[in-house]
Parts: sequence; structure tokens; C-alpha cells
Amino acid sequence: MMRRRLGRRFRWLWTAYAVSAFGTWLGFGAFPMLAILVLHAGPAAVSALAAIGPAVGALVAVPLGPWVDRRRKRPVMVAMDLVRFGALLSVPACYALGVLSFGQLLAVSVVVAAADITFTSASGAFLKGLVPPEDLLVANGRFESTNWTATALGPPLGGAAFAVLGPVTSVAANAASFLLSALGLRAIGGDEPRPRTTERPRARDLADGWRFLLAHPGLRPLLFNTMVFNGLVMATEPLLAVLMLGELGLTPWQYGLAFAVPCLGGLAGSRLTPRLVARFGRHPVLLTSGAVRACWLLALAFLPHGTGGLVFIMVVELGLIVSCSVFNPVLATYRLEQLPPDRAGRTLSAWSVSTKAAIAALTAVWGVLAGVTGPRVAIGIAGVVILATPVLLPRRDRTPVAV
Repeated sequence: MMRRRLGRRFRWLWTAYAVSAFGTWLGFGAFPMLAILVLHAGPAAVSALAAIGPAVGALVAVPLGPWVDRRRKRPVMVAMDLVRFGALLSVPACYALGVLSFGQLLAVSVVVAAADITFTSASGAFLKGLVPPEDLLVANGRFESTNWTATALGPPLGGAAFAVLGPVTSVAANAASFLLSALGLRAIGGDEPRPRTTERPRARDLADGWRFLLAHPGLRPLLFNTMVFNGLVMATEPLLAVLMLGELGLTPWQYGLAFAVPCLGGLAGSRLTPRLVARFGRHPVLLTSGAVRACWLLALAFLPHGTGGLVFIMVVELGLIVSCSVFNPVLATYRLEQLPPDRAGRTLSAWSVSTKAAIAALTAVWGVLAGVTGPRVAIGIAGVVILATPVLLPRRDRTPVAV
């Protein structure tokens, strides 16, 4: 019944998302592994790679939010897929020519980060116009479950491809996934309404998305919560890579497996979310899952050696992922409900730029911190700080729907 209601055009959008999500997670950790195992970079350099690319990409993407609002969204999404395809394909090309460098990885990460933000703002606005409001939670739940399925399958296959077929195989597959995604988006068909205005963006439009978010009583605390939480989780990712591939001596396929298996819990959590919301209400589910997801990161500082360490990280990641998989679609649905159609692109862009910038800043800080204290202590400090993030969740359900 729900599949029929969402319609053929949504299914093509969902298919395109699934292909690109699988490719992205197939390439999970590929850049850190290339930096560590091929270019012999240390913790500070790996953290810099994870920080500088998103930071500069976010800066490049700032003027693109108002531009997206003045364009039909599907052509923008196709263009961003093709940009990511070309940028990522340059990595295996440079590797084959023997000229792959740290600078090359950094440049590609900048281009991909800017294209990611632009695609996300366009796709959110497109989904809001494609799916009836009462079906947004189901649609976002499908995206979330697809993402966790791809996360479960992609990293171990990517790690195996890294070890067996060469270090750039998963990057090439990721590039190909964006080309296939572009073809899927083209197949959606149908007419897309012309934006209300096609005038050239004005300077004040660049900050309009942030003005809306900061003035909104519900979205403002959720933005700050997301910035801090996502920033701290992602800041520990390169440190975990250094810890697991270095000190603990895990292989690339084990590294991928450690993050892949727990994602089955994410699939279950995202599928369960509509039922939880129907039974308990949106705000209690948002508040509870947002608080529970902050309780897991600290445990990663105590990661033991050997097989026990592999099992330990799977258990911790399972708890983190299940709570995130419930929180994320509820947040995404609430956010879309609040956005005016003529501001959706710039506001989603502002949200993405803010979270990317926070990730970049915290990743850089934690890279320096890890250089002084070591990866374990730095991860432990992040785990303590993240325990405070539930304070940033809205205490009350604030739902002034945008008009």
C-alpha cells in the first residue's frame, strides 16, 4: 500500500539514492586507508585530510544554496552526481600514472564535499515537492534503512577490494555509483515546477538560510545538537582508523567489518521508527533517541586488542547506530515540514554547511589533540564532551509549520 502511494517517481529517486549510498559506503575509509597505507601519512595528516576537505567544500557551497532555490532541483542533482563522478575518478587515474599525492586526495575531498552539500539541499527540496507531507516520515525511513543496508554491505566489500584488487578499486566503484545515480535521476521523468523566482541571488540571500534556522524555536537547538554530535563522532573516525589499523594491527577488511555488522541494527531501527512515532509521539522519540545516542562514544577509548577488540567495537557501534537510525528520520521529517518551499534549498544548504564546518573544525582540533595525547585519550575526551549534547535537544515540541 505504502509503496503504491509513494509512486513510481519516488521509487526512481530511492533507487538512485540506493546506488550512490552503496558506492559511498563501498569507498568508506578509502581516503584514510590510502593516506595511511599508501602515502604513509600520520594521525595529524589523516585528520587534516578529514577536516580541510569538508571545511573548504562547505565554504565553496555557501553561495550555491540560494542558487539551488532558483533552479529546478533534479538537473542540479544530476549535475552534482556528474561532478562527484569526475572528481573521484581522478584518484584511480592518478594512482595508475604513479602521481597520486596527498594534495590530490585533499583537492578531491573539497570538490566532493561541495557537491555533497549542494546535492543534499537540492534533493531535500525535491523530496518535499515529490512526496505528500503525511508520507515524509516513511520516505525518510526508507532512505535511512537503505543507508544502513549499504553501510552493512559496503565497508567489508570495500576493505576486501582494497586488499585483493588494489587500493583504489573502491574509489573507482564509488565514482561509478554517482554516474549510475545520475542516470536513475534522469529516469524519474515528470514535470518539475519552475521556482517562483529565477533572479540572480543577492548577497543577503547567502545568510537567509541561517536567519531562518536561528529564528526557528525547534530547528535552532536541533541544528546546534547535530553540529556538536556529528562533529565529535566524525572527529574520532580518523583517530579510530589510526588506532585500529596501527596500534591494534587490524586488516582493512576487519576495519570495514567492525563498522558493517552493527549497521544491521540501523536497518532495524529505521524500519521501526514510524511505529515508535505512532505509539509514543514524535517529540518523545526524538528526545529519547537523541539522548541515548550520546552514551556510546566514550567506550571506544577502551578498545582492547585482539578478537575481543573487534567484538567490542561492534557492540558499541550497534548501540550508537540503532539510536541514530531512529533519531535521523524523525529529525529529517520535522526539518522538511518546517521549511518554506522557496527557502528549502538555501536553508538545507545552510544546515549542511554548518554541520560540515563543525565536523571540519572538530576534526582538526581532535587531530591536534591526538598528536599530543594519542588517539585513545583524544577519543575518550570526545566521548565525555558528547555526553552533554542532550542538553541541546529541545525540551518541548515546537512545531510552527512554515507557510
